[in-house]
Amino acid sequence: MQSLFEWDFSGRKDQNIGKILDANVKEFAPGMEDSKFAKELVEGVLTNRTKIDSIIEKAAPEWPLEQVAMVDRNVLRIGLFELLFGSRKEVPPKVAINEAIELAKTFGSESSGRFVNGVLGTIYREIGEPGKDETSKKKHSLENVGDLPIESKAGGVVYREDNGKLSFALVHDVFGYWTLSKGGLEEGEDAPQAAEREVKEELGIENAQVLEKLGQTEYIAKDPEKGQVRRQVAYYLIKTNDKELDLTPSGGLDDAKWFSIKEFKDMKTYPDIKPLLEKAIEKIKSKE
Repeated sequence: MQSLFEWDFSGRKDQNIGKILDANVKEFAPGMEDSKFAKELVEGVLTNRTKIDSIIEKAAPEWPLEQVAMVDRNVLRIGLFELLFGSRKEVPPKVAINEAIELAKTFGSESSGRFVNGVLGTIYREIGEPGKDETSKKKHSLENVGDLPIESKAGGVVYREDNGKLSFALVHDVFGYWTLSKGGLEEGEDAPQAAEREVKEELGIENAQVLEKLGQTEYIAKDPEKGQVRRQVAYYLIKTNDKELDLTPSGGLDDAKWFSIKEFKDMKTYPDIKPLLEKAIEKIKSKE
C-alpha cells in the first residue's frame, strides 16, 4: 500500500514501481526475506488498474476517483485486485476485504474503514458473495425486508434463430460475469416496455419482440442514495432477427456477444442467470 501510495503521489509512472517497492522494502522491511508477494500484488494492481478503477467508480458513483483520498483509493485497488483477480485459495474474498478495511483504518482517516467496507462490500455482494459460508449469512427477517423500498427493473433473454440453431445475446460486466441486459423503468413504462427498450439500447439492436415473461428475481442491493433496497427484476423472453450487436458504452459493461446453447456450460455467470436461460430454451422448444 505504501508503494502504491508513493507511485500515485509521484505521478503514476508505472515504470518506477519496481524501484519504489525495492526502496520501501529495504527501508521499512529489512527483515522481509521474500518480497515476491508484494511485487506480484503491486504489478497485478497496475496491470488491471483501468478495470479496477472503473469498478470503484461504479461502486461509489458519488465519489469521483480523483476525489477519493489517496490512501483509500489505493487500499481499494489492493482489495479489489485480490477480490477479483487474485487466488481465492491463497487469499479468500472475506480475508481480502477484512485486510483492506484494517489497512484503511490504520493509515486513512476516521471514515476510511467505513468507506472501504462499503465499496468492497457492495462489490462482494454483486459478484454473488463467493466463498461465503451459507450457515453464517446474515438473515433479514421478513418484516425488515418488507420495510425496504422496492426498485423495479426489467430485462430479457434475447435470442435469434438461424437455420434451426439458437443464439442468445449476453452482456459482460466489469466484474467478469456474463449476464442479461436489464435496466430501470422510465416514467410511463410498464415492465415489458422497459425490457424491450433496454435490450435495444444496450445491445444496439433495432428489432425486439417481447414474447412472454420468464420470471422475476429479487435481491437486496445497496443504493448510494437510498441505502438498502429490494431490487426486483422482471425478465422476458425476447426475439430478434438482428445479427450484429453494438454494446452501448457503460461504466458497468464492457462487451456483448452471441452464445450458443453448448457454450452455456463453461460460461461464467451469476447463479440466477442460468435457470432463466434454461427456461427460455424450454419455452422456445415448446413453441416449435
